[in-house]
Formats: sequence, C-alpha cells, structure tokens
Amino acid sequence: MPPPTGKPRAISPGNTTDAAEFEAHRAYLTAVAYRMLGNRAEAEDAVQEAWLRYAQQTEEIRDPRGWLTTVTARICLDQLNSARVRRAAYPGQWLPAYFVDPDAGPAELAELADQVSVALLVVLERLTPEQRVAFVLHDAFAVPFDEVATVLDTTPAAARQHASRGRRAVADGGIKHTAGLAEQRRALDAFLAAAQSGDVVALAAVLAPEVVAISDGGGLVRTAINVVGGADKVARFYAGLLGHKLAGIADIRVEPVLVNGGAAMLLRGSRPDGQRLLAVLTVAVDEGRITGLFNQQNPEKLLLGDL
Repeated sequence: MPPPTGKPRAISPGNTTDAAEFEAHRAYLTAVAYRMLGNRAEAEDAVQEAWLRYAQQTEEIRDPRGWLTTVTARICLDQLNSARVRRAAYPGQWLPAYFVDPDAGPAELAELADQVSVALLVVLERLTPEQRVAFVLHDAFAVPFDEVATVLDTTPAAARQHASRGRRAVADGGIKHTAGLAEQRRALDAFLAAAQSGDVVALAAVLAPEVVAISDGGGLVRTAINVVGGADKVARFYAGLLGHKLAGIADIRVEPVLVNGGAAMLLRGSRPDGQRLLAVLTVAVDEGRITGLFNQQNPEKLLLGDL
C-alpha cells in the first residue's frame, strides 16, 4: 500500500460520515483480528489502530471494507510475529484469553453463533503467522488470495500455499470439536460428576482416547506446566485435582458459563492461604466424548463479562 500523498482529505474521528462508515465494519474487523490474535483486548486494539490509520489516510478509498481488512490484518501480522518471541518465554502452556458469559438460552445464544471455539484457537496457535493470517482471511472470511498476498507482501501463489498449509495443520491438529452446545454441556456435566467423586474409571469413560488437557497459569497461578495426554492420565490428573485438592477449598462454587459460545464451568472459592481460586474450564467434544480440556487460570486472561 503506497504511503499517503497530497493534501489530507476530510477523514477524521470527528467526521461523522467516515466514523459511521468505519463503525459499519467494526464488528467484522474485530472478528477477523480475534481469530488471528486469540485475545479480545488485543483484537480491539488492532481495530482501533486501523481506525486511526483510516482517519489519517489522504487518498480516496474506493473499498473501505477491503482497505480496513488489509490494514487490520497487517497490524495483526506484526503482532503475531512479535508474539512468537514473547510466547517462547511464556511460563508453561499458552491458552487464549477467555471472554466468559453467563450461561444462556436460545435467544442469547443466537448472538454468539459466530464465536470461534477455544479448541480452534489452540490449534491456530500452532501455525506460523503467515499461515494463520492466510487461513483466517481466506478460509474464514473468503478474502481472495490476491488480497491476502497484499497483506503478506508476497505472491497470490505463495499466499495460497500458506493457507493450504494452515488448513492441513488445522485438520491434523488432533483436537476434534464437532458437538453442539447441548452435547458439550452433557459431556462437561458427566465429567464434573465423575471427577468430584474421584471415580477414575467413570471419568476415563467420558474422555476420548486421544484427549489432551492444557492449563494456563501464566506464571501467576500454580498449575500443570505440561500438556497431559491420553484418557487414563487425564482422568487421574483431574480426579486428583477436582476430587481431592478442591476438598480444602472453602465456599467452592461451580457455575455453568459460556466461553466463546461453548460450554464451560467457572470455579470460585477460598484457598487455605487466603487467595481466591478462580478458574474457567472449557471443552472440545466429539461423538459425545471430550477431546480437549482447556483450563484457564491466568487472572490476566479472564474477562468475566457480567458475572
């Protein structure tokens, strides 16, 4: 995209026409950025930066949506490249920031229909920044490869290859998640009941053989630093965690909630050391059994909405 030339045109945050044009695309741009970054606050910051660049543009923009998509994606690509360095030094496992909503009925769920699952965000994290941007833009938002190439500063053929590799990595990611919300809730309820009873056999029966359990404490909360894999190991891990360790937690409360439109549970309570226990566990489910357990305990990544 060439640098702006000539006299600035009448685009500014105070220009109501241009502000309205931008606001018409804000939700779309935020959805694009969130799928790329896996963090709602960072996605909103990227979109705001795109608005500032839009407001400072001096040339005519014939396709505001396309222009803003390109700019937002470039901002996200820069963030993804810098994030790779930060996450290499991240303590333990990384999970996306959770936006937690109260459990909801059909009317409220309709508003969450386009939410991307935690399972997909976890798999997307394994892609290179170029693969992630190409996959999200083309496969999720049908952006043509010539426009994807502009974002990546490469050729359409190379952009197509990045998307193809990203698509294969997602397909081979190993965390199958095909269940609807009702099935997710049933699996999570059965998991919780078995874990609290300490029944390892019943717990393993709820889990797929290839299940993975990932916990994120961000170095701020003590939790498992490695991925736990396999039904037997995951069953024993959570039977101990929920069946025994929670016994010493005062005022323990387990509440059904939604994370990215998927079934989850929020745990609150008081630990013996006086600290509040706060964790959010969400799941991936396929054919009635849990394929992924994602336990977010990093307080900096828990956005509790109206809870």
